[in-house]
Amino acid sequence: MTEILRVENLKKSYNGFLAVNGVSFSVQKGELKALIGPNGAGKSTCFNMLMGQLKPTAGEVFLDGERITGMAPRKVWRRGVGRTFQITGTYQSMSVVENVQMALISHHHRTFAILPRAWRLYRDEAMGFLDTVGMTDQADRPCSVLAYGDLKKLELAIALAHRPRLLLMDEPTAGMAPSARIDLMQLTADIVRDQGVSVLFTEHDMDVVFAHAHHIMVLNRGELIADGNAEQVRNNPHVQEVYLGGGTLFKEASHA
Repeated sequence: MTEILRVENLKKSYNGFLAVNGVSFSVQKGELKALIGPNGAGKSTCFNMLMGQLKPTAGEVFLDGERITGMAPRKVWRRGVGRTFQITGTYQSMSVVENVQMALISHHHRTFAILPRAWRLYRDEAMGFLDTVGMTDQADRPCSVLAYGDLKKLELAIALAHRPRLLLMDEPTAGMAPSARIDLMQLTADIVRDQGVSVLFTEHDMDVVFAHAHHIMVLNRGELIADGNAEQVRNNPHVQEVYLGGGTLFKEASHA
């Protein structure tokens, strides 16, 4: 497989406190990889360093072999790294399709043409991305009336409009009903399979993680304590101890 992301000995210190301590891992092309861990484990700090919102205290980040450590978020985005957030951020006064059009206007470097012709730019292309996430029937609805699960799907369409090589998804199913969580992650898995996009995501719903992730990493107190497939992580005594106090991390019977 082709390596898309490589992280080497990443560290972030705040006044001597190591929020992330020597984390190293890789993400392959077409891989759906999960980063899990208790609250405060350092997951969001890792994401923020990968995307450029935070500068690492030490360590390196490479995208397709190019060093992107410490680059500004916009430069990282331009190189093909997208991100969705735990709390959705859309233009509520705009329609669903207009939100995707705005992303495409930025992707195509057409921000100078934002007024007065923006409503005509890239509509057909935007509709294609809405088709990918199953939202063409809601294209002209204002975002302000969408259900939360649909906002999450729209955010995914917006992220895909930039045609990322790597997509970082920070708790993509947070706040969603159980059935909607499964639908969104199945949609993400389908996109990974069909388009070859690599996805690294954080998540607290273990059913979602173990049902869809190709590989799983576990972070605890800023350190990576496991990186493997579902069975390896599920049966790792250290993971069970620090993540669920020695309890069963995941019951296969729940999907029987």
